[in-house]
Amino acid sequence: MRLVFIGVILLLIELYAFQAVKTITRERWILIAYQVVSFLAFAYILYGFSQFDRKVGQNAHSLYTIGLLLLMLVPKLLIAVILLGEDFFRMFATIINYFTQTDSIAESIPGRRKFISQIALGIAAIPLTSLLYGMTKGKYNFKVIRQTLFFADLPDSFDGMTITQISDVHSGSFDNPERIEYAIDLVNQQKSDLVLFTGDIVNTHATEMHPWIDTFRKIETPKFGKYSVLGNHDYGEYVEWPSKAAKDQNFEDIKDLHRQIDFKLLMNEHVKIKHGEEEIALIGVENWGVKFKQAGDLVKASQGLKKEDFKILMSHDPSHWDAEVQHHENNYHLTLSGHTHGLQFGIEIPGLIRWSPVQYVYKQWAGMYENLGRYIYVNRGFGFHAYPGRVGIWPEITVIQLKKGERIA
Repeated sequence: MRLVFIGVILLLIELYAFQAVKTITRERWILIAYQVVSFLAFAYILYGFSQFDRKVGQNAHSLYTIGLLLLMLVPKLLIAVILLGEDFFRMFATIINYFTQTDSIAESIPGRRKFISQIALGIAAIPLTSLLYGMTKGKYNFKVIRQTLFFADLPDSFDGMTITQISDVHSGSFDNPERIEYAIDLVNQQKSDLVLFTGDIVNTHATEMHPWIDTFRKIETPKFGKYSVLGNHDYGEYVEWPSKAAKDQNFEDIKDLHRQIDFKLLMNEHVKIKHGEEEIALIGVENWGVKFKQAGDLVKASQGLKKEDFKILMSHDPSHWDAEVQHHENNYHLTLSGHTHGLQFGIEIPGLIRWSPVQYVYKQWAGMYENLGRYIYVNRGFGFHAYPGRVGIWPEITVIQLKKGERIA
């Protein structure tokens, strides 16, 4: 029944979109070409979804099937909404005409206005071109975003320390080695003191990372090292496995990927980063999410640490900070997360607007947030997943500088 309902809705959207085209042109070859392209696109989409294998999970074919679906559906949905609004106007106009001008219902119905269809098609062109750009250029439009944080209790030796963070690599989605090499060069150009990776090295399978190991191994090891944690996709829980042993082996292989790219994987544990006679604590927990796997153990990871110790926490899902970390008595100064990708879709104009539909799901979804001097930074993600592109929310390399002192307003 649900599929029938969805089918009816899609048919209505398609009919409205065709009406818009038909209103602005009567050229028979254009109308036929439109129908043929639409039919072939939706046939391919149906074929693509029918070939989805839950034992394989997301791959290049399924990603582009989703991308094509969005390209076909989103612009036509906008057209349908606009023309549906016009139909409400036509309905009221018909009633008025029937009672004031003519007794014939057929003669009372006003025709569809050409300029409304032109407006609808013009508005629909915006998401169409945006989605196309996102799939071709936007997904590799890497941005370096810099932040400076002040802490009164930062040990003197770490005043000016810089951290480069990447997150959500999703290596199984990559299709452009040249752009990934460029991004790794950007990471190295930052010359930070510490490099951190906050989870989701693959979509599902460890083998997805194999073509990219040599590339990511090029990330230079700074003086304080390279560390990482796991994300929700690193547990292989979104596909069907032939056996528990196969799933467990994949998990072990994923953990070993971090060793192969020279990152120290922290599994509910911490390390002390020393500089001279002083030190700070770097804590890494396994994935902990309100709506996702909760393998993270903050108590275990922080065992032996005191409240007054300066702490940086890596936790993949920002809902962990919102649910447990920000008010924790142990005082976690800075939490670094990812996970949301900023939905890979939104509008960001620094100083003016920052919006994405994902903000209605996550309170902390992109950028820096504070609560009583405790901070979380949510990285927008290095890679992409599901939709094979990015619109407005670009792939990110974060550079955070820690400074000794009080924040200046």
